[in-house]
Amino acid sequence: MDEQLIFKKTRIAPTPSGYLHLGNVLSFVITAALAAKTGARVLLRIDDFDRERTNKLYTQDIFDTLNFLEIPWDEGPRNVMEFEREYSQAHRMDLYRKALQQLKEDGQLFACTCSRAQVVTAGAESVYPGTCRDKNISLGIGNVSWRLNTDHTKELYVKTLGGATKKTILPAPMHDFIVRRKDGFPAYQLISVVDDIHFRVDLVVRGDDLWPSTLAQLYLASALGAHSFLHNTFYHHPLLTTAAGQKLSKSEGDTSVHDLRRQHKKPADIYALISGMLGFKDQAGNSRELVAMIDPSF
Repeated sequence: MDEQLIFKKTRIAPTPSGYLHLGNVLSFVITAALAAKTGARVLLRIDDFDRERTNKLYTQDIFDTLNFLEIPWDEGPRNVMEFEREYSQAHRMDLYRKALQQLKEDGQLFACTCSRAQVVTAGAESVYPGTCRDKNISLGIGNVSWRLNTDHTKELYVKTLGGATKKTILPAPMHDFIVRRKDGFPAYQLISVVDDIHFRVDLVVRGDDLWPSTLAQLYLASALGAHSFLHNTFYHHPLLTTAAGQKLSKSEGDTSVHDLRRQHKKPADIYALISGMLGFKDQAGNSRELVAMIDPSF
């Protein structure tokens, strides 16, 4: 990694929809290490936009996990009360609505009545086949999602931490992706872009599985004319997987820090577990040793 790289801000962005697992910890410690290396401040951005799936117990678990593992952050809430009072995404709804209105006025959206099951049935590998793109369904009626009418051949440019810029196009599963859900709430891709712009994040660290989301968000930023986001740098790190090769999931309760703490595991035990799951012969005893194993330049 280039020794001269300097960034203003990065973020850790957990979702309080389950107890945090070891894969979340891996992402957090890599983010903190890159921030320390590049001079970036770390923002704690808790993604609670999906209110039906969030739970105050899981929000508390975010703070418990970060504090237990001594993972630092510079901006954002310090406890659940402060988060709900000042930092919940509910406080930024006007920003999301403004972005949606801009896309609507620019004629970049179309309404879709398809359910997820219908998309799965109609499209290969859950790829949206454009069922409603030319139906001219009103955006103003209820129970429709708003999709971004995407140009599947548009070139996208991703600035990487190593200094290279990758050129690619929007992957098929992200064609005409949803920016507003049927319940009227903004969707993840739009919320994430608007938040990163709002908080002036210029370094985004996330798992390899979110590469399609990175491309969707760059496409969306272009549609919004958000040039600052287009110049962000992205780092995609390897994922922890189960013995069967599946990525860890909060919904499945995979290897949660909450359960490991109840088993009286110490931070050193957790970092040793992660290094073993990544296939390293040596066991990391702390976050610094773990990230050095992943990339000595950290």
